[in-house]
Amino acid sequence: MSSSINTVWKNLRLYLVLVVALGTWAVASAQAQEVALRAPSSAIAGNPAAIGMNGGGTATFYLTGPSVSVKRDVQLGQDIQLTARELQSAGRYIAIVCSRECNSVAFFVAPSKPATLTFLVHPSRAPVSQNDVISGVAIDFDEFQNMVVAPGSVHFEWSAKGSSPTSRTVETHDGIAWFRTGSGKTAGALQVVASANDVTTKRVVQEVASEPCTLRIKGQPAPKGIVVETEPVRDCSGNPVPDGTIVTFTAKSGNETSFVDAPVKQDVARATLLVKGPVVVSAASGVSMGNELRLNAKD
Repeated sequence: MSSSINTVWKNLRLYLVLVVALGTWAVASAQAQEVALRAPSSAIAGNPAAIGMNGGGTATFYLTGPSVSVKRDVQLGQDIQLTARELQSAGRYIAIVCSRECNSVAFFVAPSKPATLTFLVHPSRAPVSQNDVISGVAIDFDEFQNMVVAPGSVHFEWSAKGSSPTSRTVETHDGIAWFRTGSGKTAGALQVVASANDVTTKRVVQEVASEPCTLRIKGQPAPKGIVVETEPVRDCSGNPVPDGTIVTFTAKSGNETSFVDAPVKQDVARATLLVKGPVVVSAASGVSMGNELRLNAKD
């Protein structure tokens, strides 16, 4: 009789051990099951988003992105809420959830709508009547300084005083739009405007006179040598050349040749040539040549 009771107790203890082992195995299997993460389908910079996941229990959540690194505890089976501040930078993010094992998912955050327009124009000073001498490039950025690469368009318009505006609409390529144009015929300020999505930026290019077109000189004897000067120096469009433009005077007397560089001041260049006797004087500036003068210098 006692032998039968002992046998029953042994079998009962074995049964209980098996039940506990199976329960422990079931719990461990449930905890060790893979956690499936569901990334946001269309995350936008500066907007909250959520990552879905299954399972139960607690886990540690990690988020890495272009300018953020986050770690916090989360509950499996509940969506992980990402704040607008955590998603301000556009680019690739990686979300990681670790319980007994770690699982991850990658997703992209797109830039928000354009908020600023970076606009560069080159050069700041351009000679008149030149083809394709002025160029500009515009780039859209959102309020978080993310470059907006989605297809769009930028409207460029440029105008000078006394002339009708010229405009051009350009489609962006990878967020960039650009144009190239020639300069006008009249020196002065050229205003260039770029606009996109109600955002406008202005730049100014100073159009200046081109190379001197025609040089005419006159001269007369002086107490020592001769004094020569130009008539008002202008480019081919009639614009006065800027002060400081160099005019080179050349004097030939017999076998001797001398040169004097004189800057234009108030449209005219003047120089004194220390020569004697008969002399032939000419002038040049850039590629422009002037007339010749034949004078007799005082001894």
